[in-house]
Amino acid sequence: MRKLAAVLLLLACAKPHGADVILGGKAHARVVVMTQALVTKESGPKDSLAAFGESYTFVPSTFAVREDEPTEIVFWNLQGDDEHDIMLLDSQRKVVLQAKLPPLKKTSFVMTFHRAGLFDFYCVAHQPEMSGQVVVIKRRAP
Repeated sequence: MRKLAAVLLLLACAKPHGADVILGGKAHARVVVMTQALVTKESGPKDSLAAFGESYTFVPSTFAVREDEPTEIVFWNLQGDDEHDIMLLDSQRKVVLQAKLPPLKKTSFVMTFHRAGLFDFYCVAHQPEMSGQVVVIKRRAP
């Protein structure tokens, strides 16, 4: 009976099985990621526009969070006439989050990353330049 109670207690305290990223909760940290236009029809430069088309990026495109620390990530679309989106992939390249980033709006998510490493995110509409990575830093031992 004691062994069963100990196993049940361990299971109750464990992280969700296999989940690299959990959405929701109360944030203990915050990161702001903005969209930035590099080349547009309105502002050019014309040579770059002709060669590559419109180009956007995330700023910062790489940022760090701590493993197991709920973090609010705010995506701020600074373009008034362009909708962007965000797609976050886990370590198995499965989609964890996909959401629209409306023009001139802030869109926030609280995320807890349960595995140290690199997690890719990108705007589906503006590939390959509009992409980035979340660097998840291993939690220090108590």
